[in-house]
Amino acid sequence: MADPDSARSIDASVDAARELVDGANKIVLLTGAGISTDSGIPDFRGPNGVWTRNPEAEKLATLSHYLQDPELRKRAWLGRLDHPAWTSEPNAGHRAIARLDDRRKLDLLITQNVDGLHHLVGIPDELIVEIHGSIRDVECLACGWRDAMQPTLDRVRAGEADPACLACGGILKSATISFGQGLVEADLDRSFAAAAQCDLIIAIGTNLSVYPIASVVPIAARAGAPIVIINGTPTDMDDDAAVVVHASISDVLPTICG
Repeated sequence: MADPDSARSIDASVDAARELVDGANKIVLLTGAGISTDSGIPDFRGPNGVWTRNPEAEKLATLSHYLQDPELRKRAWLGRLDHPAWTSEPNAGHRAIARLDDRRKLDLLITQNVDGLHHLVGIPDELIVEIHGSIRDVECLACGWRDAMQPTLDRVRAGEADPACLACGGILKSATISFGQGLVEADLDRSFAAAAQCDLIIAIGTNLSVYPIASVVPIAARAGAPIVIINGTPTDMDDDAAVVVHASISDVLPTICG
């Protein structure tokens, strides 16, 4: 059982996590908003989070409101124009995970983030599950048409405040999972299966309170895989982890991943 408040130093915890990584061959990672904050992308519920600073913003991520309110959709499209993902770059934490792929240790990277930064460091698409979708694509809620986001943003810049689907005229939205939308079952199944077969699971930058995807951690543990948690603050599963590192992710992850 890990105690993040014990006398063991962060350096010792980092060393212990590095030893587990070195000894593993099939690593599953679950990343959350905390890995992208050093790239300038705020989290949602933290002290400076998007929803903390602007409770109205949570409505923008709720499907029923989005479908019913054209004015809200217009605000959402203006927000997408200025989303920090378009100007942000991967940080040392993202690059450290890519190193695990270089070492042929990464079995699956599951991310709760929609910013696409994991792709930008060269991790193969087939090793990434974006469980909450991606802001880098747009989709039609009526016919399922899907495309890269930027051409639709160009339409917004040209004056279309609430652009409609070019295929059917339906409502467009970023290809992210909003409140009220179901997760992709195939992505969930793949994530759970990988967790059940891995020999190490690492949770990074997530408080492990968002279900069902947080279930990958206990699934891996029941299969015998040790748990490593790397986060700036305590999580709901710290007591179940073999190693807990409460520190800056971009500072410690390069050492842990090797």
